[in-house]
Amino acid sequence: MTSFLRFGAVSGLLCGLFIALPGAIEVFAGETAPTSFMLAVSPALATPLLTALWLAQRARDERFGLVAYGVNLIGLGLFGGAAFTLNLALFYLDEATVRTLLQGPTRTALIGSAAVFAIGSALFAVSMVRAGVHPRVPAVAYGIALPLFAVLAPLPDTPLISLLHVLAGLVLVWLAVSLWSAARTE
Repeated sequence: MTSFLRFGAVSGLLCGLFIALPGAIEVFAGETAPTSFMLAVSPALATPLLTALWLAQRARDERFGLVAYGVNLIGLGLFGGAAFTLNLALFYLDEATVRTLLQGPTRTALIGSAAVFAIGSALFAVSMVRAGVHPRVPAVAYGIALPLFAVLAPLPDTPLISLLHVLAGLVLVWLAVSLWSAARTE
């Protein structure tokens, strides 16, 4: 299991950086093709981190933790697909086309995916705090920053949204680093 915890930690470190760095750049430069690319692929890197975090705590919060992990994992898959679509496919289209595409069921699906991810992130943060395996500050911040990150994703990019990307990315980096440390002691 030590190898998987380390894999999850490295993957989470990259995920956090792929969220924080674009956020830091976009505060000053606005959205660019490279920053959009990093944001689009970051959810795929989050899956091993989420799984490793759950594996590290499962003995201390088995039932609730499993439900929280499951909801967060499903939300991550849905929201990851939305992030990929928004940051790679729709990024290159003109605003009028994007507005047309985001009417009706597409908008509802994007909002629904953000809602499932936000709920799952909040639940998983509670399970991390309950288990007491991961550092308390990033565990609590996970339950605040990631739901906000999801809920505010449909809004136009602003410096505040970019700073939220930085915060969410740093939370993931902190959890990844702590996971690496925990894997060393196993």
